Amino acid sequence: MHCELTIVRYPKFMGWAGFLSMAIFRFPLWITRGIFFWKLMGCGKNGTFDKNPDWRQWALLTISEKNIDSSAYPSNFKDKTPNSILNYWKFFKCEVFTMILEPIEGHGTWDGKKVMGNLPKQTDYEGRIGVLTRATIRLGKMKSFWQHVDGIAKQMTGADGFVTSFGIGEVPWIKQATFSVWESKEQMKNFAYSMKDHKEVVQKTRKENWYSEDMFVRFKILESHGSINGINPLKRKS
Repeated sequence: MHCELTIVRYPKFMGWAGFLSMAIFRFPLWITRGIFFWKLMGCGKNGTFDKNPDWRQWALLTISEKNIDSSAYPSNFKDKTPNSILNYWKFFKCEVFTMILEPIEGHGTWDGKKVMGNLPKQTDYEGRIGVLTRATIRLGKMKSFWQHVDGIAKQMTGADGFVTSFGIGEVPWIKQATFSVWESKEQMKNFAYSMKDHKEVVQKTRKENWYSEDMFVRFKILESHGSINGINPLKRKS
């Protein structure tokens, strides 16, 4: 099982086309063979959980059933994004940045499903890693959640080993996710478990039951191509 996460940035004054795409892309995704789960999402402005949407930037996540041999990639794989969607982005002269991902560790559900399959909680993989953290926030806990997000986000972007991140979500303020990239699993874990503020917030989410559903998955990044704001954000560091 593997997935693609694509971040798309529309030209200035063309954000309406991104908004429209959230409706019209559904049909080609429904009928594309091989894709069994997909999400069309908006993006936050600051690369993490964010109450302020970036109307020019949108996201598409697709998950395919077929396993791929990452040691043989990319010879045995073809991008799954339907041609009609690719042509739409091309017509509007969008910047398109795609990551090809192999889920390796994780837990939790999305829409009540283990969409990444049955993953182990830990593996011996220690290289560059992508991390997806997503949650459906309980309405009664939204104030507590948003009070703590900004501080943690600022600490993350300055953390050792941090490469880049994207804030994505299905529903503003309620269904939110962050995809972050780290130079190594060790550096990611140092931020997640050793930084006091982040550790305290994670403990609060559990103790106070902030989420009605959540999912945490780590990925090998098999490939990235394209650009956002003129660069491939994974190639800023090596």
